[in-house]
Amino acid sequence: MGEPESLRILVVDDEPLGRRRILDLLADQPDVEVIGTAADGVAAVEAIRASGPDLVFLDVQMPRMNGLDVVREIGPGDMPATIFVTAHDEYALQAFDSAAVDYLVKPFRDERFEEAFRRAHRRIQAENREQLHGRLLALLQGEAPTPPPRGSAPRYLERIAVQMKGRMRVIPVGTIDYITANGTYAELHVGTDRYVIRESMHQLEERLDPDRFMRIHRSTIVRLDLVEVLLRGEGSEYEVHLSGGVRLRVGRSRKDALELRLGRVT
Repeated sequence: MGEPESLRILVVDDEPLGRRRILDLLADQPDVEVIGTAADGVAAVEAIRASGPDLVFLDVQMPRMNGLDVVREIGPGDMPATIFVTAHDEYALQAFDSAAVDYLVKPFRDERFEEAFRRAHRRIQAENREQLHGRLLALLQGEAPTPPPRGSAPRYLERIAVQMKGRMRVIPVGTIDYITANGTYAELHVGTDRYVIRESMHQLEERLDPDRFMRIHRSTIVRLDLVEVLLRGEGSEYEVHLSGGVRLRVGRSRKDALELRLGRVT
């Protein structure tokens, strides 16, 4: 067998430290060839057309021409697989995710870079160019992604971006214990930490995997594998006890459905 072909990569970021960060992380990856860097969108377009990389790390916020402008200028049909590097808000992140192009949120950890890189690498190997380009086109047009084939698993949130004092933190959904409503906001409870996002409980309920989460009250969503006990409280009220000692109210109209989800035999 011949040697595996190197993955040819272009790094685009207007900040020298941003480019260096990605280059340093790529240096640890096998079978990678960095074919160049670009400091703005215009240079990125020239490099993509001249070199034809397999994968582009593309900063979204750049002078002269931003990352999405680069995609428009090249055209989705000719754009390589792309990992966006961004400081955008959670709604932009959801758009990137639904378009099935990965993203890194500045500042990002080594582990998150590794995840994004390997995810993109797998896609390049497994998917044809038409599929990748169709997703980029959907992102540019602001369209929802093509629905999955009938019978396939729906797509649910795997992470939620949280704005924190001018920085963005990504919270893995699997680390969330429960979520509570707070006016027009929702609070994500992760151990002893709490993160506030501008999202309704209804929207979160629809976008979280129902096998993992359930809305047990109009103001509470809980991760089901943390529920240890369901108890009758005062009067006709019920509550759940979570591992770790937290107690949460259960709405009367949701009690029967919760019992079934917890394994009650009908």
